[in-house]
Amino acid sequence: MATAVIMPKQGQSVETCTITRWFKSKGESVSVGDILFSYETDKASFDLESPVEGMLLDVFFGEGAEVPVLVNVAVIGKSGETTDSFNPDKSIPQSAPAFTESIDDRAFTASEALEEIKEVKVLEIQDNKIRISPRAKRMAENKGLKYNNLRGSGPNGRIITRDIEKVHSGEAIITKNIQTTETEYTERPLSNVRKLIAKAMYSSLQNSAQLTHHMSADVRYLLEARQKIKDKLSTDKSQQDITLNDMVCWCVIGALRKFPEVNSHFLDDRIKTFHKVHLGLAVDTARGLMVPTVRNASDMDLVKLSEELKSVAEACKKGNINPELIQSTAATFTVSNLGNYGVEMFTPVINLPQTAILGVCTIINRPANIANNIFGFIPYIGLSLTYDHRAIDGGPATLFLKEIKEQIEAFRY
Repeated sequence: MATAVIMPKQGQSVETCTITRWFKSKGESVSVGDILFSYETDKASFDLESPVEGMLLDVFFGEGAEVPVLVNVAVIGKSGETTDSFNPDKSIPQSAPAFTESIDDRAFTASEALEEIKEVKVLEIQDNKIRISPRAKRMAENKGLKYNNLRGSGPNGRIITRDIEKVHSGEAIITKNIQTTETEYTERPLSNVRKLIAKAMYSSLQNSAQLTHHMSADVRYLLEARQKIKDKLSTDKSQQDITLNDMVCWCVIGALRKFPEVNSHFLDDRIKTFHKVHLGLAVDTARGLMVPTVRNASDMDLVKLSEELKSVAEACKKGNINPELIQSTAATFTVSNLGNYGVEMFTPVINLPQTAILGVCTIINRPANIANNIFGFIPYIGLSLTYDHRAIDGGPATLFLKEIKEQIEAFRY
């Protein structure tokens, strides 16, 4: 019996998702757990795995299509089974949200979207192998425009109607040298995740009074603890692999307990101070920067905190993180660690409405007075605290950063 593959509902506020890439083609055999396609919401990216084993009998939406949640996207079954009853064009009511054309980024009905997808995705013109949507080709021919030397802004460089409109208005986007056919540049549309990141970062800097303080902490005890853990890992499989970042996050939570005013959200006319620490962790993924939250981090011991930090980071990288955990309102404070990249100092951007964010930098050996004017090299880790001056003054912000430093220098394992 054929099985419908539906667009999942990722969070209560998500109404549509955009298919970004298909990994399986119509007629191809799939197994349970195979990734069928990737999709994006306005908050994150995900991979959809096949729920059953069989053949991918039909695909109703192509790459770039904006699909309402809980709508049939494809059908898996046995060769020869009919898929007409699963076709969303026959089941979606007229009041359903409009689809976005898979190759034109234009809103139109489900019927038109399916007709466009079924017609043909790529047209090839012998030598030049032009990738152009049928609608864009018709528009170019009607306007008497040549498109052989255009680099499209659609998926995989496909020419779409937007590109033809630009050429018609005089806004040329030719990217090939006619004589050498060498590509001069590549132009591609922003993904939903990148649009979200850009909007959030711009909004944060535009709508808050951000200031960054820098300080360094002696990490000799952290490095000793890390070495003990490494040594134990080789003989004890039950040992949790606690990283330096886990230890720093543990110290940050300790500092937030002493300075609860930093563990807050600034809401224009009021400040919401939280009794527990919900720690956000910046994670670099193939889809872009994500900041998942470890809820109730202040209730955890170091081992549990380490487990949870690894869990949310891995979920982001795999694309199956709970959307509710990556909203900026989910965390009360965020840590962003660029130490592994060798960054010595930077200015992290606050995830509003949070009032502060800590940037963790690389470790540098610096000369210091060990004792009795005897100097030696001591490893210091850089700490960069960005805070919203609307909510926190410079004095308390400095004392909070100093408390993080002292927590790190007093750390014992």
